[in-house]
Amino acid sequence: MTPPDPTGEAALAHSGDRALVAAARHTAGRTAAVGACSVAAALAALAEPAVLGHTLDLLLRRDPAGPTWTLWCAAIVLAEVLLDALTTRLTGQVDGRSTAWLRRLGLARLLGTSPHHAQRYAPGELAARLTAHATEAGTAPAAAAGAVASLLPPIGGLVALFLIDVWTALAFVVGIPLLVVLLRAFARDSAASVSRYQRVQLVMAGRLVEALAGARTIAAAGTVGRERARILAGLPELDVEGRQMWRVYGGTTARTSALMPLLLYAVLAVGGMRLAAGALGVGALLAAVRYAGLAAGVGAVTGRLAAVVRGRAAARRTAALFVLPELTYGTAELPEDGPGTLELRGVRVVRAGKAVLDDVSLRVPGGATVAVVGRSGAGKTLLAAVAGRLTDPDAGEVLLDGVPLARLSARALRAAVGHAFDRPALLGGTVTGAVSFGAEPPPAPGAVGAAVRAAGAEPFVRRLPDGYDTPLADAPLSGGEFQRLGLARAFLNAGRLLVLDDATSGLDTVTAREVERALAHAVRPGTRIVVAHRISSAARADLVVWLEDGRVRGTGGHAALWRDPAYRAVFAAPAGTETAAGPEAGAETGAAGEPSASAGPSVRKTEGAPGAGPGAGPRPAVGEPAVGEPAV
Repeated sequence: MTPPDPTGEAALAHSGDRALVAAARHTAGRTAAVGACSVAAALAALAEPAVLGHTLDLLLRRDPAGPTWTLWCAAIVLAEVLLDALTTRLTGQVDGRSTAWLRRLGLARLLGTSPHHAQRYAPGELAARLTAHATEAGTAPAAAAGAVASLLPPIGGLVALFLIDVWTALAFVVGIPLLVVLLRAFARDSAASVSRYQRVQLVMAGRLVEALAGARTIAAAGTVGRERARILAGLPELDVEGRQMWRVYGGTTARTSALMPLLLYAVLAVGGMRLAAGALGVGALLAAVRYAGLAAGVGAVTGRLAAVVRGRAAARRTAALFVLPELTYGTAELPEDGPGTLELRGVRVVRAGKAVLDDVSLRVPGGATVAVVGRSGAGKTLLAAVAGRLTDPDAGEVLLDGVPLARLSARALRAAVGHAFDRPALLGGTVTGAVSFGAEPPPAPGAVGAAVRAAGAEPFVRRLPDGYDTPLADAPLSGGEFQRLGLARAFLNAGRLLVLDDATSGLDTVTAREVERALAHAVRPGTRIVVAHRISSAARADLVVWLEDGRVRGTGGHAALWRDPAYRAVFAAPAGTETAAGPEAGAETGAAGEPSASAGPSVRKTEGAPGAGPGAGPRPAVGEPAVGEPAV
């Protein structure tokens, strides 16, 4: 369900209206054509009674000009029909273009914001905002243009009534105040009911997508009936709001439909008396009745007004995406051949009013492997996101090789920083497309295969029906296999900084060790940030950053930190297993809560395999043969 919007309904309404104005500008030519054709059709409708009445008088008097005016009548009727048809066609084009523009804008803001902002909304709600509600909002510009033109026939008809005969006009005017009251009440009540109806739709859409994502869990738990009831729990409210919406519309239409014939009968009665008195001719009476019908058409404005009201209400829902904060980029570039030195200076990140990371300061030398450990909720994943700039800190800054990440261009940032996640989303159609997704420039021949081998994924990829060309939809992959392909993508795109957010959690111990060796031998050298849950991952890292409640409780080598019982408790390991630390220790830790002064310079770079001696050579990039290994 959508959380309360901190920007407020008034701000969303303003944003939605601005979006509709911008959409109208985007389709300015066609929207103006809709307005022009609507106005022209309205003028033709206004001219028709006068011309028809005058033609009737000419024909009754057998005036020679009668046939000519008959042709004029036919021309006006034909023009009105053609203009109405053209208006309908242009309206469809404006609706389509406006909807597409609103969707592109909403999608661009959704994909351009930090992931945590996008996660404020359930996937089903996002789909509804970008589809049904954007479609409804896209009809508003053309509906508004048509609504303005739809006022001309009733207003012009009333003016023409006064010009033809004041008494017939006064007979009609008696009912105008009541009509105005009806339309004002409709606009007020309709806007409220439409807004509530769309809100319930969003909630139900969100629950439906949640259930579809967890279909296996629901089936295994035998809770299909309960989930169906949860999804459909909003139906009674939807029914109430839908009935209220149509009750308002139907009630207004019924009242105006009842009022209009009474006004027409009044005009006809008064006009008949004026005809009997010789104050009106037959043609003038016909014109007066026709103009009274046009003036009574103010009730038809209700439909146009309803379309505008629905469009504005839908625009408010879609506008929630327009106000998402954009993750902006600078124009700076990284220094060439930088080692990948990462610095966090006083980083603070606030979520829901609470500091999830608070005053985090670290310096990771280029080429070092850092394991980030801590209990669940300590802020490990958020630290990884900040380090790779998937989100910006609320205070402090993050630098890579001395350049603040916020100042880097998008190209420079994404080329320098690679990511792998615990639940990777594979995009790209085929296995090859998924691994090479986002690679710029396209990978060299053999690089995809090298990355897949480094991630331990080649055996199962070879078993797929079409190998690397197998469509993902036809690849029956397990969770661990998905994770290995995500690792392969990260290895292929590895820059000077590689962030692994619990990216080996779905791998067995043997495969995880193979991936760690590949990181040392077969993946482009650089700095590694590893969100770790395994003792082995921490033990093989050059530096361990121990988080607790969003703060750095300690930094140093795993062997040194292992002496602290609280650190051992992070891994839920028995107290007497200090040997698990192994000889992999790096820098010593200082007092609890403060990084050791030696945590930076004393961290050695991992140039070879874990535990390799000082003679180990540098690690080759993906696609190059490792030392002592056959070329790919």
